[in-house]
Amino acid sequence: MDAAKEEFLKEFGRDYGYSGGPKTIDEIRATEFKRLGGMTYLDHAATTLYSELQMEAIFKDLTANIYGNPHSQSDSSFATSDIVRNARQQVLDYFNASPKDYKCIFTSGATAALKLVGEAFPWSHQSSFVYTIENHNSVLGIREYALEQGAQAYAIDIEDAEHDAFTGNLVSVQATKHQILRRNEVKFLDKDHTGSAYNLFAFPSECNFSGSKFSLELVKIVKEDSIRYSNGSPSFNGRWKVLIDAAKGCVTDPPDLSKFPADFVVISFYKLFGYPTGLGALIVHTDAAKLLKRTYFSGGTVAASIADIDYVKRREGIEELFEDGTIPFLSIASLCHGFKVLNSLTIPAISRHTSSLATYLRNILVALRHANGTSVCTLYGSCSSKTGCFCNPGACAKHLGLSHSDLSRNIEAGHICWDDYDIINGKPTGAVRVSLGYMSTYEDVKKFIDFVATSFVSTRTNARHGLQFCGRSIHFTDIGFESKYSAPGFDLKSITVYPIKSCAGFSMDRWPLGSRGLLHDREWLLQSLTGETLTQKKVPEMSLVRTYIDLSQGILYLYSPRCKERLQITLNSNPCNDKREEISLNGQIYQVQGYDKRVDTWFSAAIGRPCTLLRHISSSHFVSLCERDDVGTCRESRNCLNFPNEAQFLLISEESVSDLNNRLNSTDVGKDIRRTSLQVDPMRFRPNLVISGGRPYAEDEWRNIKIGNKYFRSLGGCNRCQMINFVIDAEEVRKTNEPLATLATYRRVKGKILFGVLLRYECEAEEGKTGDVWLQLEKV
Repeated sequence: MDAAKEEFLKEFGRDYGYSGGPKTIDEIRATEFKRLGGMTYLDHAATTLYSELQMEAIFKDLTANIYGNPHSQSDSSFATSDIVRNARQQVLDYFNASPKDYKCIFTSGATAALKLVGEAFPWSHQSSFVYTIENHNSVLGIREYALEQGAQAYAIDIEDAEHDAFTGNLVSVQATKHQILRRNEVKFLDKDHTGSAYNLFAFPSECNFSGSKFSLELVKIVKEDSIRYSNGSPSFNGRWKVLIDAAKGCVTDPPDLSKFPADFVVISFYKLFGYPTGLGALIVHTDAAKLLKRTYFSGGTVAASIADIDYVKRREGIEELFEDGTIPFLSIASLCHGFKVLNSLTIPAISRHTSSLATYLRNILVALRHANGTSVCTLYGSCSSKTGCFCNPGACAKHLGLSHSDLSRNIEAGHICWDDYDIINGKPTGAVRVSLGYMSTYEDVKKFIDFVATSFVSTRTNARHGLQFCGRSIHFTDIGFESKYSAPGFDLKSITVYPIKSCAGFSMDRWPLGSRGLLHDREWLLQSLTGETLTQKKVPEMSLVRTYIDLSQGILYLYSPRCKERLQITLNSNPCNDKREEISLNGQIYQVQGYDKRVDTWFSAAIGRPCTLLRHISSSHFVSLCERDDVGTCRESRNCLNFPNEAQFLLISEESVSDLNNRLNSTDVGKDIRRTSLQVDPMRFRPNLVISGGRPYAEDEWRNIKIGNKYFRSLGGCNRCQMINFVIDAEEVRKTNEPLATLATYRRVKGKILFGVLLRYECEAEEGKTGDVWLQLEKV
């Protein structure tokens, strides 16, 4: 055992590892999560992992028993009804809820449970929907139902809390309310509302962005109307109902409904024990359930209906009234095996175990410093990995300090959920979340700490290897093109054109240049039937589609190992005129045309999924990128583009690739990958231009470059992603950890891993010249 783990156990050994349970954490990992191998999984807030023994028990159950449709009348149906009844009770027991006071309604997940509450709640123009700013999008969506019925809706920030001096219980809270939203108020003002209005307050038991936990005593505070507002109290009518989004928090701290009698609690079971997915529940108080009104009825929710007259008699049971159609009874039958796992460890032990790891991780990350003493990490809330807001825009904006104008500008710049825009206008658009599960280990956390320390901590040694880029060494001037200097001792070794975005390209000794870069470069793209632009990130098989353009014949040739015949597309022929349309890509609007069924069928077979081929006709405007004057991540000026992500050209240096290969074979990154004779070719990075000569990474320092008599402007380093980890092997594409893992150790700048530089062709320099403009292999 290493010294670091000994120190960890000295401080946290009492809580870590289930020492008093049926299995220790090491035994759990060895017997129930063998499939993890050397993988480190730290995304349990998104979904935790199912146990292999849990799945074996489910499979044994389903293969040993016959479960029929519970809406039928047979022995197998009765057996299913018993299983469902027991499952409902297990869910109520998990929340210490009496079956007299609460009912368990099965849904397709927590989101469906929230939707059910929103659409069935008795809204009126006197109602209010109030929610904490830290709430999931699925909770925010409820306000659409409230606003459509004339109710007011607004978010609040809880700022301070007052506790009883003797009991320590929460007695009141102080909050700040955000803008009050109203819609359709005039429509409902003339309606005569009799009886009391109902209001709904929603909060998460634990924030899925920061891990911050909310006091469950908010249930009592809200119902007693004890929230004090620092910026003026809004007017309320009627009674309060309280909803808890427990999808995140119930994993380690399920709300005790005998102490905190919320009206609605929503959960998803895959958050608890990994399987089944697509199943959740609404735990509803019987009094609150009587207020919910359904419009739609379905099989299972009605006792009787008549087809040709307006008559329906709904079922009286709360569960039956709200569960449309046949419930997923086989998934429900598997719940007992998941609860068995949790009950064997106990929730308090799981909470102590995960908290010990989270506290240790938080302490280490807070202490990490760069060489100049600045903090490496900014932690938001509690220590809780794609960058993002985790569908919690309020918490994201609050913790990152993003104003409404910041958020609007980000959206206008093309930023949407799940994209790759991590920083816009110098501000982060999201965070990196680390979340732990009952099977997480010290070794998992240690690997993440080592990853951060290796990949993000700037040291004086790393600075010499390019972590902090040096200044320009090639003289340039912004006055006149002819006064710019070319770099002596460099050769242009290859020119590569990629006709179809994310498909393979072809290399030539010379090729025409145009206002959009290399002629026909990324002039086509593949789109899914749902309108999604396909790339290698999601469809690695696109790299198997080989291309070649014969300019003399005017034909684009396409080859695939999955297609018996090659495909030919005539360049000067018009695509299907009836398929002309507009698409949006990277925040820009493009005019495109599609092709006939023959072409789309070929590509669908080539990449193994239905798709269509689209050709760029024209753009409604240029790509405008922010102007900066520093080297590294500069994007400036207005580019005329086909379908590349950022720029017309990507330039790679053979010397830089050689330096990377030396590091790949001498460093110890990714120990689970075989490292002997590991080499990458410049084409792994999908460059348009490959140069040789000079020292490694000299291209980082260039502002302008002249190739022959053609002028180009550097737009800064190219941010690399996992596409460079794909290895094409015969008819297969394999994903590895390299070279991105090694690049991350020394080529990270402002959160981006840079390798190669992006260029723009200064075509205005060619104005007045006659004849075609060609780029060819020659001295730089």
